Amino acid sequence: MLAFIASRILGLVREVVIGARFGTSAEYDAYLAAFRLPDLLYVLIAGGALASAFIPTFTRYLAAGDRLGAWRLTSAVVNIVTLILAAAAALAAIFAPALVATAIAPGFDPAAQELTVSLMRVMLIAPVIFGASGVIMGALNAQQHFLLPALAPIAYNLAIIAAALFLAPLAGVAGLAAGVVAGAAGHLLIQAPGLTRFGARYFPVFDVRDPGVAHVARLMGPRVLGLAVVQLNFLINTNLASRLGEGAVSALNYAWLLMLLPLGVFAQSIATAAFPTFAAQAARDEIDPMRHTLSAALRVTLFLSLPAAVGLIVLSTPLVQLLFERGEFTPESTQAVAYALQFFALGLIAHAGLEIVTRGFYAVHDTRTPVIAGVAAMLLNVALSLLLIRPLAESGLALANSIATTVEALVLVWLIRGRLSGIEGRRVWGALARSGLASAAMGLALLGLLRLPMSSAFALCAIGIAVGVIVYTGAAFVLRADELRSVRQLVQRRGQALRET
Repeated sequence: MLAFIASRILGLVREVVIGARFGTSAEYDAYLAAFRLPDLLYVLIAGGALASAFIPTFTRYLAAGDRLGAWRLTSAVVNIVTLILAAAAALAAIFAPALVATAIAPGFDPAAQELTVSLMRVMLIAPVIFGASGVIMGALNAQQHFLLPALAPIAYNLAIIAAALFLAPLAGVAGLAAGVVAGAAGHLLIQAPGLTRFGARYFPVFDVRDPGVAHVARLMGPRVLGLAVVQLNFLINTNLASRLGEGAVSALNYAWLLMLLPLGVFAQSIATAAFPTFAAQAARDEIDPMRHTLSAALRVTLFLSLPAAVGLIVLSTPLVQLLFERGEFTPESTQAVAYALQFFALGLIAHAGLEIVTRGFYAVHDTRTPVIAGVAAMLLNVALSLLLIRPLAESGLALANSIATTVEALVLVWLIRGRLSGIEGRRVWGALARSGLASAAMGLALLGLLRLPMSSAFALCAIGIAVGVIVYTGAAFVLRADELRSVRQLVQRRGQALRET
């Protein structure tokens, strides 16, 4: 979690540096639009889909004591994924002009579309590198090693920050594209020592008929469809936002990344650490322990994400002012980003819950159910986006995302409850009620703080965070929230582990 926090902080620093350099400009809009297709390739082929299918399969080999077979599987998957990504990237580079003009950013003028195409062709190198890096990350996580994989995003962010500081002044937004490729290389190389530690073996095999490879492919299929649905949402948002004028794509992106900050620190770090445990318990058919593990992870995640959502909503304007309003980032940019952030924050709790619940399905080798729910949520999101974009502009796209994600999360919680014969529902709902009351008390305190005569965004944010933590923790203590003790014990255990290290 500490590494995730460092990564998210660096991700925030990255956006602060980029914001000062480019603001919500047409040039940065083009960069974000160009990033869509490389990100799509990575996510579909080498990202979450591969990890959710590879980790349970790799764990089976380890549980059977077949370490050589596990590393042969790893080699085959790395080789095949790299080959597929290289071919897909080459095709995407060839057809980039048509893709940008028709699907990604039809609202851009011809010059912006041409810039988008050139940036995209550079950044298409990154997913090819990420392919191998994603498989290695899964292999290390499956063996309960999380440090190096958690440090990999830090290397990625540092490369882009360096590019924004030193390349962008010379090459403009093209310098950022070069930083993305360098960051992908760093993401891969920083994990290499972990392979040595666990005695990894490389095999030059491309056997698609290998039983392990075939099992990974079968598990990936539905998950790829589910992630395609998510990425389609991003593409639709970019497509629609490109029609709203200069800066709309950028404003939506800044708001989305701010919402992801607490999501990555809390939900994604907990889910990443819990997933191998889910997979191991499912492999041993230990349903009762898995139910308890999933319930505990869900309760702690909700306990941490609820106050984060309230804080983002109430402090959205001073937060955006503090982080971004400098250089090319104007007060008008602040207003647009803060407004969209408030609507994205409404869905933070649902996004956090999905991080936990979907991994419960993947652990029992059910990648189909989350996909069906995701497709339904995508259709709802598209319908709501078309409905809300007129009155709310880019903020309407944010609100549509939050509503659709909330519906999806509730459906999947209900379905996993049936799969595991319950998820300790009373404890989950009790935790949600206590966290909700504590968050409401915190929100009222922050609203009162905003009425005080303070002109400094830094003072508002610093005092607001301190007041929020004190009020929320105090209210949780009065309400006897078990999750408060769980979080304290988790921090103590991590601190002891660091001291022993």
